[in-house]
Order: sequence, then structure tokens, then C-alpha cells
Amino acid sequence: MGKQEKKSGGESTVTVLVALGANLLIAIAKSVASLISGSASMLAEAAHSWADTGNEVFLFIAGRRAEKPPTPRHPLGFGRDTYVWSMFAAVGLFTVGAAVSVLHGIQELGAKGPAEDLLLNYLVLAVSFVLEAVSFARAFQQVRRSAGAAEQDLLDYALTTSDPTVRAVVFEDAAALVGIVIAAAGITLHEITRNAIWDAAGSIAVGVVLGLTAILLIQQNRRFLIGEAVDPRVRASVLDLLLENDDVLGVTYLHLEYVGPGLVFLVAAVDLIEDAPEHEVAERLRRLAESLEQRPHVRRAILTLSVPGDAPAVP
Repeated sequence: MGKQEKKSGGESTVTVLVALGANLLIAIAKSVASLISGSASMLAEAAHSWADTGNEVFLFIAGRRAEKPPTPRHPLGFGRDTYVWSMFAAVGLFTVGAAVSVLHGIQELGAKGPAEDLLLNYLVLAVSFVLEAVSFARAFQQVRRSAGAAEQDLLDYALTTSDPTVRAVVFEDAAALVGIVIAAAGITLHEITRNAIWDAAGSIAVGVVLGLTAILLIQQNRRFLIGEAVDPRVRASVLDLLLENDDVLGVTYLHLEYVGPGLVFLVAAVDLIEDAPEHEVAERLRRLAESLEQRPHVRRAILTLSVPGDAPAVP
């Protein structure tokens, strides 16, 4: 594992731990406020924060699992475990956060009576917004730096990055900030109109936001679990890397697949310069594969000889 990968993985772990600490404090505060006030929107926000807290635990486990070295039974390592645990987190956000919020909001649509203990609700929401903003700012800065290094649009990078932990924190924190605004609006309208339907509607709206966020995260993790090809720019850079080698005349086949955050499995067919005995060809291919595996993001490289007449691989 290269220094760049270790640095990125360590930064992702810190980002997850910051989010975990913030969400735990927020979940406790919102739960107390919802019990005292009876607000449907606040209960939805409490469910959201508890779901986020559980999700951060899953994401922390995902990061730790991905760091395990390859074994004979798992020669490509445990990088894809990150997507499994991240999938658990996304499903948890959908079931615990979205479903609970929507169902409770529907149940409270017929509730009557004025809002109570509003000052406590507003204080908790204000503090929650600040803590969520701190967590979001850290994740956002990490994504911005990584997107700049990859020469990608920030949103495009956040959606397509092979690191699901950072993506989850960014989108969950963004959803949390939107949810807090919705909850505050629902509570305020409940206070102004003395109609509890606004509070219930706020709970349902929070649930919808969480559901859409969860679906997005589930879809992205599913893509990497079933095998996601690398970005064309990454493919082009690897092709250039192969062609820069003094032993390589051409490349007729190139397969690159993500096997974890920032880790790829490389298979290529190359045309070597000059004919040579079989044992010498085998040695040259092995040396080339080993040199590729020294790269920070190449988990394993398998090389074979090109079939005469095959067309060159395209970027």
C-alpha cells in the first residue's frame, strides 16, 4: 500500500470519526427535545441522527476492513468489503431514518393542539446545525482537494469516487442540514398556525429527503459491488504508463476494475519488443507486473502476450 493511499485512507477515517461524534451528540439532544415537546419533526430528526450515528459506525468498520492485507483466499484484498458495509449504512438510513420519519409523520397528520417547548426545539436545532455544518465542512474540503487532484468537477467526483465513506458523509451531512431547516420550518408553522399538520408534514418531508439520499448511496455502492470500470482518464493514464515501459511495443487489451477505494485490478495483453525465449518472456512479464504493483493504487497486475493482429487498446 502506497503513502498516498495510506494518507487518503487515514483522512477518510478521521472524517468518519468527526461525523460519528457530532451525530451522537445531536441524536441525544434531539431525542430529549422530541420527548419533552412531542414534536413530530423533532422526532424525525432524532431518528435521522440515530440512523446517521449507526451509519458512521458501519463506515468506520468499512474503512478498517479495507485496510486488511490480501490473503491466499482473498488475493485481491478486502477493499470491496467497504462497499458492503457502506451498503448496510445506506439501507439503515432508509429503514431507520426515512421509514420512521414518514410513518410517524403520517400518524401525526390528525394531531391537534398548539406547539410546546419551542425554545428547546429551536436551541437543539441550532446547535445541531452548527455541529452538522462542521462535519460537512471537513468532508467537503476532503472531496474538494481530491476532486482538484483528479481534475474532476466536485459534484461529479463526490458521486463517482471509489471511496464510499467520504461520499456517504458528504451526502448524509448535506441531507441532515436540509432536514434541520425543514424541521425548523415545520415547527415554526405549527406555532404560527396552531395546526399540527405542519409539524407532521415536516416529519414526512425529512423522511423523503433521507429516502432519496439513501437510494442514491445504495445505487452507487451497488455499482462498485457488481464491478465498476475505472474512469476513462484513469484508464488513459495506465495505458500511457504501460507504453512508457522500454519492454512494451504495444497494448492490445486492458481491463481495469475497482476492488476497493482507490485500488484497481489490472489485466493487460502486451506486445513485447523483440522476440525472446519463453522463459525470458515470462521473466520480463513478471518484472513488468511487479513494477506496476509497486504503484499506490494497483492491487494486482496480470499480464499476458498479445495475439498477433489484435488491434491496439484504446484509452
